Amino acid sequence: MDSHTPQLPDENDLYEHHAFTVDKGQAPLRIDKYLMNFVENATRNKIQAAAKEGSIFVNDVVVKSNYKVKPFDKIRVLFSHPPFENLLVGEDIPIDVVYEDDDLLVVNKEAGIVVHPGHGNYSGTLINALIYRFDNLPNNSSERPGLVHRIDKDTSGLLVVAKTEEAMAHLSAQFANKTSEREYIALVWGNIVDDKGTIEGNIGRHPKNRLQNTVFLDDEAEKGKPAVTHYTVLERLGYVTLVSCKLETGRTHQIRVHMKHIGHTLFNDARYGGEKILKGTTFTKYKQFVENCFKILPRQALHAKTLGFEHPTTGKFMQFDTPIPDDMQQCIEKWRGYAKHQEM
Repeated sequence: MDSHTPQLPDENDLYEHHAFTVDKGQAPLRIDKYLMNFVENATRNKIQAAAKEGSIFVNDVVVKSNYKVKPFDKIRVLFSHPPFENLLVGEDIPIDVVYEDDDLLVVNKEAGIVVHPGHGNYSGTLINALIYRFDNLPNNSSERPGLVHRIDKDTSGLLVVAKTEEAMAHLSAQFANKTSEREYIALVWGNIVDDKGTIEGNIGRHPKNRLQNTVFLDDEAEKGKPAVTHYTVLERLGYVTLVSCKLETGRTHQIRVHMKHIGHTLFNDARYGGEKILKGTTFTKYKQFVENCFKILPRQALHAKTLGFEHPTTGKFMQFDTPIPDDMQQCIEKWRGYAKHQEM
């Protein structure tokens, strides 16, 4: 063997960090470019370095970064260390606990806090805070301590956390059987014509951008999982609308995807294109106004306001409500002022 040939790791000694099957409609594309769309917080340099180390496998064969992906290729990224999200460490991070007893706690999560560790976010998460405070939290089906459900990093609001195996099983069943109640408040682009409505459409990973989800209808419905969102218009504010969304199902990014699907992307939702001015005039003054709103609310305008479920031990139905946080409230007030000014 040539002494300059790098010693590639044996696949048996490695841990899988990512696995993808290439979509059937994928055009040939270099694997380093392809993985940039599919791996959160990955730079092209990092991907190329991983390829150099022999960490990228396609159909169980090591490939270089210039390999061109083809439909149905099975891509795996393997490293010699376990995924960091498996190495959970407790951290003393303040949590806003709304309610707590021996079985569960209800937390009001502020925007910007990630719920559980994942690629690029290995510390500072709600789970790090929970395992610092509580010993022996029960694992859910994804090995995540205490978590019955989750909300996105930049969404604020209520979450229930199980403290016992019994509570985990009981609460998870309620979410699965759609008997829990969840209401979110969202500010969306555009004027929603109907006062209320229901959005139905299976949700799954976007075939071209893995960091987004999308709605699959009719022939393609099997690519997603069923999702149902009921909405009610609370207030029309000119070029944006304040809505209440009640979830029947709990798919990842459900409200964000469903509202975009009906043409009303969430205000300042950068992942789904809501950080652009999607409705309104071409006046510079208006552009300045919207940019000020983006500064006040530097995240998607979504808040998990109410949460209801049956207590796993007492059987009593419990309901919790939390006010809309300041950043979102200030943004709504600004739009109220703007809408009034337009009516004059």
